[in-house]
Amino acid sequence: MVKQSIFGRIAQLAKANINSLLDNAEDPQKMLDQMVRDYTNNIAEAESAVAQTIGNLRMLEDDYNEDVKNARDWGNKALAASRKADEFRGAGDVADAEKFDNLAKVALQRQMAAENEAKGAEPSIASQREVVDKLKTGLDQMKNKLNQLTSKRNELVARSKTAAAQSQVHDAIKSIDIMDPTSEVGRFEEKIRREEAKVRGQQELAASSLDAQFNQLEDLGEQTEIDARLAALKAGGAKPALGAANPAASESTVEEADFDKL
Repeated sequence: MVKQSIFGRIAQLAKANINSLLDNAEDPQKMLDQMVRDYTNNIAEAESAVAQTIGNLRMLEDDYNEDVKNARDWGNKALAASRKADEFRGAGDVADAEKFDNLAKVALQRQMAAENEAKGAEPSIASQREVVDKLKTGLDQMKNKLNQLTSKRNELVARSKTAAAQSQVHDAIKSIDIMDPTSEVGRFEEKIRREEAKVRGQQELAASSLDAQFNQLEDLGEQTEIDARLAALKAGGAKPALGAANPAASESTVEEADFDKL
């Protein structure tokens, strides 16, 4: 029963469609790891069972060969006893002749028993040989499947690692795109330009303010000069203008003063 159970498992595992199992698996890598363990364990168990089956077969074969040898030996003994009986009978010794004839019969009887045992063992031996051949074939298939599984698992692990590495590279590229250094430089340059424009505006504003102050100072100076001259007029004299030593200029100044009196 144990042999048949192991044989059934060997046949089932040997016929397993690995690709189909992987296609239907939620986690192919875990399934492959489990299958590799299962195959390894079952192969070890099957090897032990096959070794035991082969050992039993060899015992049957040894017993069979022993029965065949015994049958041959008893046949030779029967022949020798019969010839000896014939010799005694030829010599007129009937008693010894009968004795050896009886020994020949006993030998023939044992020969037949050995032959029957050998003949009865032949079906079992043939069946055991068939089982051993199937088990050996199944073991070879299981080992081939184990090699396929190991190869598939290694391939899957390698592909998984490659995919993970590619994903990391892709994520890194995405992060680089998001944090584009050229765009950051562009924004920083724009910020500097705005600051520079602000400074120019401040400078222009400051310059405009200074011009206004200077203009106010000039207006104040002119108003002061006018007030001074008016005061001089009221005092009965005219404040000499620039270039008063020039007669033409003095005459011009008097005319302007007269015009002012009008």
